Amino acid sequence: MQALPAGGGMLAVAAAEADVRASLDGVSGLGVAAVNGPSSVVVSGPADALDEIARHWRERGVRTRALTVSHAFHSPLMEPMLAEFRSVLDGLGFSAPLLPVVSNVTGAVADPAELTDPDYWVRHVRQAVRYADGVTALRDAGVDTFLEIGPQSVLTALTAEILPDALTVAVQRRDRDESAALLGALADLHVHGVTVDWRAWFAGTDATRVDLPTYAFQHQRYWLPTGRVRPGDVSGAGLGDAGHPLLGAAVTVAGAEMVLLTGRLSLATHPWLADHVVSGAVLLPGTALAELAVRAGDETGTPRIRDLTFAAPLVLPETGAVRVQVRVGAPDGTGGRPVAIHSQPDGDSDWTAHAEGVLDPPRVEEPTVAWPPAGLTEVDLTDWYPTLAGHGLSYGPTFQGLRRLWTGDGEAYAEVALPDEATAEASRFGVHPALLDATLHPAGLVLPGDGPRVPFTLDGLQVHAAGARVLRVRLTRAGDAVRLAAVDE
Repeated sequence: MQALPAGGGMLAVAAAEADVRASLDGVSGLGVAAVNGPSSVVVSGPADALDEIARHWRERGVRTRALTVSHAFHSPLMEPMLAEFRSVLDGLGFSAPLLPVVSNVTGAVADPAELTDPDYWVRHVRQAVRYADGVTALRDAGVDTFLEIGPQSVLTALTAEILPDALTVAVQRRDRDESAALLGALADLHVHGVTVDWRAWFAGTDATRVDLPTYAFQHQRYWLPTGRVRPGDVSGAGLGDAGHPLLGAAVTVAGAEMVLLTGRLSLATHPWLADHVVSGAVLLPGTALAELAVRAGDETGTPRIRDLTFAAPLVLPETGAVRVQVRVGAPDGTGGRPVAIHSQPDGDSDWTAHAEGVLDPPRVEEPTVAWPPAGLTEVDLTDWYPTLAGHGLSYGPTFQGLRRLWTGDGEAYAEVALPDEATAEASRFGVHPALLDATLHPAGLVLPGDGPRVPFTLDGLQVHAAGARVLRVRLTRAGDAVRLAAVDE
């Protein structure tokens, strides 16, 4: 492959396979190189043709990304090496695999005779990688646990997007210590009922077995039969399931026209919150408080935030957890309802008020954002997040969502996106707090003065469509405030 001429490349397109193939009609030398998900396709071929396809999709508001590769793999540009590759394969001996193999060529469980045919491997180099079909084939075969053995967690994120209910575990992650990541993966498998040989893990160490307490053990299995562990059933305590990643239960208070939602937050149960650090402390972002208020408003038919003022930051401790309560009161004369959000650390008797405001019934108007932005200057984002860190706003990968940014004439346009690791949970939020937080990162560009800004009050916030993974945003100045309009793809 390395003997092939340069000039080729690969482009990821966030669109369906049929739509991507249709866009390739009339463009010479291009082909679909991989189908990684329902809206994750890779195109491969000459670099100039890829530029044309990238412009085609960007004009339609679809996200694209050039891959860092040396050649246009799985494309017509592979054809000059196929004959020599075939001759090399003729000199090899093939044996049937000991384990079932799902073919990336067909997306189905392969026949052993197929895998021992040299022609199969020639097709493998040239044809598209049908990863999404392969994952679906495994599900149809009864597989519900996926382990990625590799240097990072790209396939784990793809698999979780295709099969949200499956257990997906990565042995290594790019931003974590190797030994800790491996141990974490084994523990994740273990607590979901997968057998782990811990003797192999402790081999060569000074670890020794200890005697168990001297009472008779009942040999009874308590693992859930399949899939991930789900939150406990709270109906036995007279509560309703809140159905939200940050909240556990909801209850209507008798005789008071009041609704109360409760939850428990910690860095152990919600590790992505550790990526939001302000002045050295891990804070629950204001966008998460807004998400809690909107979810509480869903219970009462008042999901629009008339105003929400942040009174005090909610600090998440390194260990332990905080209890959260979201209270919606009786309606006032305008149809609005007061909302308040409080927290209480474990082991503490005092409650802290973090936000208060008013919730209104929804309105029918929806925001619009002209895309792509015209007549504005694109901003280089290379030093964007290091600069924010210098001002005390240290965002980890989950909150570094700003992908592109344009500014001019007192307004700013931005495209923000969740990282692959966070997209699997996006559908459970109205808007994922990290994604909504990223829409506000350019706010300082449309307000007078220097330095970053953080929100103090939100007014008129309404979610029209839930579960976005990418948002296109327009920010304009409104006095001392910023007006935000955001739409999904």
